[in-house]
Amino acid sequence: MRTAGEVRNLVIVLGDQLDADSAAFDDFDSARDVVLQMEVTEEASYIPQHKKRIAYFLASMRHFRDELGARGRRVHYVSIDDPANTGRFETEIARARQLFNPERTIALEPGDWRVLDKLRRLDQSPEIRSDRHFMCSRDEFSTFSERHPRPILETFYRAMRRKTGILMDRDGHPIGGAWNFDAENRKSFGRAGPRIPPRPECPPDAITKEVLRLVARRFADSPGKLDGFDLPVTRAEALAQLDDFVAERLPLFGTYQDAMRSGEPFLFHSVLSGPLNLHQLHPREVIEAVLKNRTAPLNALEGFVRQIVGWREFVRGIYWQRMPQYAESNALDAGLPMPRFYWTGETEMRCLAEAIGHTVDHAYAHHIERLMVLGLFAMLLGVRPYDVHGWHMSMFWDAVDWVSLPNTLGMSQHGDGGVVGTKPYAASGNYINRMSDHCRHCRYDPKQSVGEDACPFTTLYWDFLDKHRKRFAANGRMKNQYANLSRKDNDELRAIRRQAAAITESVT
Repeated sequence: MRTAGEVRNLVIVLGDQLDADSAAFDDFDSARDVVLQMEVTEEASYIPQHKKRIAYFLASMRHFRDELGARGRRVHYVSIDDPANTGRFETEIARARQLFNPERTIALEPGDWRVLDKLRRLDQSPEIRSDRHFMCSRDEFSTFSERHPRPILETFYRAMRRKTGILMDRDGHPIGGAWNFDAENRKSFGRAGPRIPPRPECPPDAITKEVLRLVARRFADSPGKLDGFDLPVTRAEALAQLDDFVAERLPLFGTYQDAMRSGEPFLFHSVLSGPLNLHQLHPREVIEAVLKNRTAPLNALEGFVRQIVGWREFVRGIYWQRMPQYAESNALDAGLPMPRFYWTGETEMRCLAEAIGHTVDHAYAHHIERLMVLGLFAMLLGVRPYDVHGWHMSMFWDAVDWVSLPNTLGMSQHGDGGVVGTKPYAASGNYINRMSDHCRHCRYDPKQSVGEDACPFTTLYWDFLDKHRKRFAANGRMKNQYANLSRKDNDELRAIRRQAAAITESVT
């Protein structure tokens, strides 16, 4: 054991900071510095969490510990089942300081405002270093927001393309003559559709198997299943997943990125959000790998670039610009709890049963299921937006706070009143029918809003528009929706309201 005065820096590495080249390691001296990694019960239980999510974080952290050790860096690793573990960041950092008596404590800025607040409240606050994992720093986003007091994604995305030169020609124009090709990325599978290639498997090694046994024992009452755990828990596995996506699924990713199909949780999506959010992969290397595919059409390349360079960076900027007040936003005054069946998938609504089933089985659903099925129903119903965020954090293996909160509370629930999106993503069952095969297997009719066979999405959609008429009728992007609502007479609207109230009572 090193004695007082021998340890220069105690470097804190959190569970979503698994990058051996991060700023936390700048000037790291293996002879004098020590890395602190902590598995703390509070982080696995402050909200109910899917068993696979807990296992993914713990297995990834333990593999990263060994990667650091292979580089000659000393790691003080506190396992969750260590009898001396106090279960909280604050007390584990204090224990490590007492043990090593470092001259200085260093941490990378966390991805969760709650954790940053914990670090700042310590008796001796650590040196917080900026996270260069991202392509737009928090300071850069602040400067952008000063120039654009009401920042929107499209403006930010174009600025990022100009800054990075990604998909830009030598004259500073977007390749292909357009900034985005979203209109080409909305195709459904139809009755046949293309073959969907399987994802590469990541069979658990001895470390991961030990974690799976621990989670099964210690978190037996947590939601979700551990069956078939095959998540990429090392950088090498994440890189293999990236290579497979680029070769096998990228060419059709754009065309079918909004499509849904029964029994298919992954489709052509990359499923790289977890490794990106835990810093196992860097966004720049992901973009570079994608752009090396010379056979993928431009709509696929641009669609993926927009998600990484545009949307991912944009929501992080919004998060840090507006926290902590942002978490309390509830512009639509929604007051209901999450429906009980969101934890089990036990519902007759086929689309929700499919999406929740994917979540229970895989701790994953792709973005259109999250937004236009899971999120849409919660918004139409009137669920508290922060509750939707809490459920999302609970059930998805790739969820971290800075990503989840703007995506759920903002984009999905319009709880921020238009900060992230200029209109709510409100749609009826007809949208789901157009983009999936779910309605063919469902007892409800997406064209009906009233009656025994009426689709709850369609009923709640018209009720939502009616309920929020004063707020949204003047929104130019919703002009057609309100023109259609105006065609309904008072008797039909009263019937819709009654049926919507009955649906609400039955699911909450």
